[in-house]
Amino acid sequence: MPARFLVVEHEPACPPAHLGTWLDDAGADLQVCRPWAGDDLPGLAEYDGFVILGGSMSAHDDATRPWLTTVKARIREAVDTGVLTLGVCLGHQLVAVALGGTVEVNPRGQQVGLYDVGWRPEAKDDDLVSDLPPKMRGIQWNTDLVTALPDGAVVLAATAEDELQVARFAPTVWGVQLHPEADEPVVRSWAAGDRDDHLERGIDQAAVLADIDAARTELDEAWRPLAAGLVALVGAQR
Repeated sequence: MPARFLVVEHEPACPPAHLGTWLDDAGADLQVCRPWAGDDLPGLAEYDGFVILGGSMSAHDDATRPWLTTVKARIREAVDTGVLTLGVCLGHQLVAVALGGTVEVNPRGQQVGLYDVGWRPEAKDDDLVSDLPPKMRGIQWNTDLVTALPDGAVVLAATAEDELQVARFAPTVWGVQLHPEADEPVVRSWAAGDRDDHLERGIDQAAVLADIDAARTELDEAWRPLAAGLVALVGAQR
């Protein structure tokens, strides 16, 4: 029986993209839930895995995106029941908030483009990320950051400025601030929304997008094992 994954998509500009393809290639059966389009978010009893994608909203925007409250409840359910969980960017931040951590606007400003992944020694023994390359890059496109971890969480990677990139929040729950799922066409739509801000800050969007496009093979090789590792962990649990 294939591993069943519930994937939460918060807005059409942030699809599963490459991560969805890699999970499918690894043998997972994906159900993509789109609460922004009116889908009800199911419980996790019928699922082996849970993926929470990114979005342009804040992890605190429950008043305008009421499904975020339900997502946070599902995250706590995943911790309690051992459902393998991965949060991506906003999803990573929602995991942190749901479990008692803190998410704030990055005082250094929005992170945009390719970043080195600053693995910590703890990553070498982690069930999910230990097989990822020791030197790799990922796409970051975020304004908010997890600034305080919930109790029991472990930092697995951080930037040179000590900004959290990857964490294990519970034995079967991880978060990545980076965007393993994204590629140049996906990021191009985000760039369009940030055009005026980037012009003011002197960010060369064309150069950033060209760098991301040129790194496609590198990013595939670096991040595909993350999806394969999630599916493999489901098999190990059974």
